[in-house]
Amino acid sequence: MTSVPPVDADSIDGTLLDAAEGGIPAALADLGRLVRIPGIAWPAFDQEQLRISARTIAQLAEGTGVFDEVRVLTAQIPGTDEQGQPAILATRAARNGRPTVMLYAHHDVQPPGDESLWETPPFEPTVRDGRLYGRGAADDKAGVMAHIASLRALREVCGDDLDLGIVLFIEGEEEFGSRSFARFLSDNAEAMRSDVIVVADSGNWDSETPAVTVSLRGNAKFHLTVRTLEHASHSGMFGGAVPDAMLATIKLLSTLWDDRGAVAVEGLTARDAETPAYTEETLRDEAGLPDGVEPIGTGSILSRIWNKPSITVTGIDFTSVAAASNTLSPEVTAVVSARVAPGQDAQSAFAAIEAHLRARAPFGAELTFSDIDLGDGFLVDTSGWAVSEARDAMRDGYGKDPVDLGVGGSIPFIADLVREFPGAQILVTGVEDPHSRAHSPNESLHLETFRNAVRAETLLLGRMNARTL
Repeated sequence: MTSVPPVDADSIDGTLLDAAEGGIPAALADLGRLVRIPGIAWPAFDQEQLRISARTIAQLAEGTGVFDEVRVLTAQIPGTDEQGQPAILATRAARNGRPTVMLYAHHDVQPPGDESLWETPPFEPTVRDGRLYGRGAADDKAGVMAHIASLRALREVCGDDLDLGIVLFIEGEEEFGSRSFARFLSDNAEAMRSDVIVVADSGNWDSETPAVTVSLRGNAKFHLTVRTLEHASHSGMFGGAVPDAMLATIKLLSTLWDDRGAVAVEGLTARDAETPAYTEETLRDEAGLPDGVEPIGTGSILSRIWNKPSITVTGIDFTSVAAASNTLSPEVTAVVSARVAPGQDAQSAFAAIEAHLRARAPFGAELTFSDIDLGDGFLVDTSGWAVSEARDAMRDGYGKDPVDLGVGGSIPFIADLVREFPGAQILVTGVEDPHSRAHSPNESLHLETFRNAVRAETLLLGRMNARTL
């Protein structure tokens, strides 16, 4: 009987990387197809486009040849009779003692906003200067295609020796609050149960340096209505004696920050953690901060973004400039979006902000809080084997050591994943870089970053396929 020589791990890695590289052109072509579909979960937009997006991704998942079953599903939104937006759930059972990995991304996108601010049409994928421009090109259709491309490469190399359990979960309403997310998990818990969950919806240190996201801020968003009058009144006849709602709103909102722009709400906490070096020059470049405009807050720049709370007024209902008249406004509604430091729950943060505002309502103005949306932050447990494997795969896929990254943004549904699958190790990764401009005009994907992300994920999956639990 002839003996079989031991498997050369380096040779397998090389084959996996070759397969990943070979699949990049097809992956980018498919990404372009997805960008052309304006799948926006907000009800003001055509929901058929979101269904087309879901069906297209289901076909891509089937085409990998990996899955035992691929379905497009919805779940009921708790407290309503409505169904959430369509998600794709594809599953493959683990074999021979291998782990199961869940690969998450979302296919819905933000609205394009003011299309006059786009250099090219938002839903027409355009390549220039090494970047692919289009709404969703980075957030998060690139995450979808990183998963699909990695699975294609894995299947090509492993063939019938693919024993890794795989769950592909592509959500359809992340940009609209993941309203049915928790119900979807509970409805499909057995099919989705995993040892490792890869959430591809974050970013990297820069276009060349990968990152493992280890902390995320929570969020507390709400509508604040300030009312001072029963009806509008003439600003000449009563101005100077009667407080209008805009005056009260300006005075009230200004109490949320100190003179440096730091949050001044008692009860909001900060996380005490070291941050890497990051200069004001880098901040100006990445955020588009003009010369002469000063950064706000105190402490190191990254501590302000990663570890401290922030409050932003993101919208306001008031008379437009074109329709302005000499009138005292009776009521103003503002959208207030707070980011909550990791380690503080969102409910207590909202309670602190509400108490602060109620205690400072000027002129006895009536305050109403509505449309409250809360999501807790997240601190990743970095002690498990999956984080170590991910770091190694990133190092070999990108050719650079990865950075542990904090993110000022929020992914509230991670708390739902932890609650439903408490034993799973969670990895938060992504394909964005600081110049991706997710949610903004001229959103784009750095093509070399995408290539390296696919290389790294292919290595990670290939190495998991060789691991026995």
